[in-house]
Amino acid sequence: MTDWTDSEKISTPFGQPSAESKRAPGNETCVSTTADKSAKLVGRVRRIRDQIGAVERALERRAASSDLLELIAGMRGALNGLMAEVIGEHIWRQMVAGCDTDRAHAVEELIDIIRSYLK
Repeated sequence: MTDWTDSEKISTPFGQPSAESKRAPGNETCVSTTADKSAKLVGRVRRIRDQIGAVERALERRAASSDLLELIAGMRGALNGLMAEVIGEHIWRQMVAGCDTDRAHAVEELIDIIRSYLK
């Protein structure tokens, strides 16, 4: 039988892990995203879908290139924000859950660097 320990020892900057999130020995992780976290990510994806629709409509009406560039830049920012959120959550769950606070702080710094790069 595998000895599982709770990953809720350290709270994440992305919200509390669900009760089902467990960390296995050997740095293997079974992850289940909380319903609240999933809902927020789905909301982000829906807003990105709406932005893509706005770009499509602008192309159909032959909008000025400056308007198109503005829409595309906004869409790119939204995609980068989604990417940063998913990467940050992945890093946190893989590297910190169940670890000491020094490692948690180091991982938070890494996540901040990645977020700033994706902006």
